[in-house]
Amino acid sequence: MFKKFCIGILGGGQLAKMSTLAASRLGFDIAIMDKEMHSPAGQLTHNESIGWVEDELTLKSFALHCDVVTLENEFVDHHKIEFLEKLGKKVFPSSITIGLIQDKLLQKQTLKKSRIPVAPFLDVLEKHTYSEIAKKLGTPFLLKSRKMGYDGYGNALINNEQEFKASVKHLSNRHFNLMAEAFINFTMELAIMVVRTETDTITYPVVQTIQKNHICHTVIAPAQIPKPIAKKAEEIAIASVKAMKGFGIFGVEMFLTGDKSIIVNEMAPRTHNSGHYTIEACVTSQFENHIRSVMELPLGSTAMVKPYAVMINLLGKTVPQKKRELYQTALAYPNVHLHVYGKEGSRAGRKMGHITIVGDNLQKILKEATAIEEKISL
Repeated sequence: MFKKFCIGILGGGQLAKMSTLAASRLGFDIAIMDKEMHSPAGQLTHNESIGWVEDELTLKSFALHCDVVTLENEFVDHHKIEFLEKLGKKVFPSSITIGLIQDKLLQKQTLKKSRIPVAPFLDVLEKHTYSEIAKKLGTPFLLKSRKMGYDGYGNALINNEQEFKASVKHLSNRHFNLMAEAFINFTMELAIMVVRTETDTITYPVVQTIQKNHICHTVIAPAQIPKPIAKKAEEIAIASVKAMKGFGIFGVEMFLTGDKSIIVNEMAPRTHNSGHYTIEACVTSQFENHIRSVMELPLGSTAMVKPYAVMINLLGKTVPQKKRELYQTALAYPNVHLHVYGKEGSRAGRKMGHITIVGDNLQKILKEATAIEEKISL
């Protein structure tokens, strides 16, 4: 009898859910480990482990069912990844890569060492005062948690000494190690997905990302930038992944400045919000190429099937619609692709789903997608 390969995913949110759907279509089994039952991905598999990586007995039991393990996010202690590797399991990304990326200071130090353009930064020590940091980085500057920061959580823009003191206290509750980074006056935020195996490295189109309250809200694919700038962004992104000794899929976020320079902002060693459009807009989605890469299979084409795509996140709103009303509203537009993640609770700003429209006229689909999102409350 044909034995299915089982891919283990640490984390059961929407990224794991969409990877599970891609894996299932290829005939692979998926095992999910999450802190809570009935996670979005856990709803799609009978192999659901409840617990987290600190419990090594549960982690070991989970790993025994898996032929290979991957991650939904970069917040898994790299020592726990190393624990899985010592059990003989291949993990994508590896403990080495996670160790380099999950600490933002170490991430920036690694990129800078590889001569990849990043904003000026420094480690914030107890002895550092606001005036010392401002003198080195200018004002305003960003204060960041070195770990556990995402969607703007863990970041603070500092304009004065009062904000500095308050933010040090607030951010230290998230993670006790902090870093500071010069503020970049960018003209556009860009992102690109890179997929790398031992034999191949491919990229998706460079996209423009537009934030809402520090959360990725709108993605325009491809970014409306000159081809030489897009090519430069691709080269920098690939170099960034190689600097992290990375294999698997990576999201690389960048700033485009007024003088056409590209500066790497942050990296994510996983599928990424800026790549959701690829499900409908590309020959092979980011999620399928994620699965292909961890299984060390040939990678699929990243070409777009239409000239343009717009993806908008459906963020939680104060007064959600009833589900029936939601579907009636969204699906009244025949060209929209609706994704509802199946999270059990909603709150303002939480990523609850997304919509994508592909087409030949960028302004038309952007206008249509924006109008649909305004009418939806999840």
